[in-house]
Amino acid sequence: MKRAVVLLSGGLDSATVLAIARAEAYEVYALSFRYGQRHERELAAAETVAASLGASEHRCAEIDLRAFGGSALTADLEVPQDRSAAEMASRIPITYVPARNTIFLSYALAWAEVLAATDIFIGANAVDYSGYPDCRPEFIRAFERLANLATRAGVEGARFTIHAPLLALSKAEIIARGISLGVDYSLTHSCYDPTPDGRACGLCDSCQLRLRGFCEAGLTDPIPYAQ
Repeated sequence: MKRAVVLLSGGLDSATVLAIARAEAYEVYALSFRYGQRHERELAAAETVAASLGASEHRCAEIDLRAFGGSALTADLEVPQDRSAAEMASRIPITYVPARNTIFLSYALAWAEVLAATDIFIGANAVDYSGYPDCRPEFIRAFERLANLATRAGVEGARFTIHAPLLALSKAEIIARGISLGVDYSLTHSCYDPTPDGRACGLCDSCQLRLRGFCEAGLTDPIPYAQ
């Protein structure tokens, strides 16, 4: 089996990507990050999801993006709530973490090179993406070019591929794909601002997009919500 590193946050999208990689016969190495995020609850979900979907190994890298702040996820800033789709699409939201996907993919690339793997999977989505610039097709293509320029493996002839299989899918289509692959979405966690007891808030952009996706897929979201 070919090896692949899969970025796994513990959320809906990354769980689906892990299932896709497994379905494509990759031996999967899941990588999560404790980066000072206020929704650290997602890491417990990532561990459970990795085990449930048969990852060969799951690692959690420790970095602290609170050193820079600049995001409602890593600084004492209010998480936007109860926004319309038009508001979400109007500008890059305060929940954007500066350079996060660039940093995460760089770590994934380093581990992939050690594993002699040339495939990296990420759950980036350019349809329901809340305006994040590092979830666009242009970014994925640019990082793939960088990966093949900046590594010994790339210079010696290996060809890295960054897979973003959800890039052009709606949230409802992502959920349908995951259900077909046996993803148990009750194990996932997507909320940016969970309650102290770990329930999803139901009001942040991430919760709103997730709930809308289940509704459009004709399904009920299996996780508990505060409201």
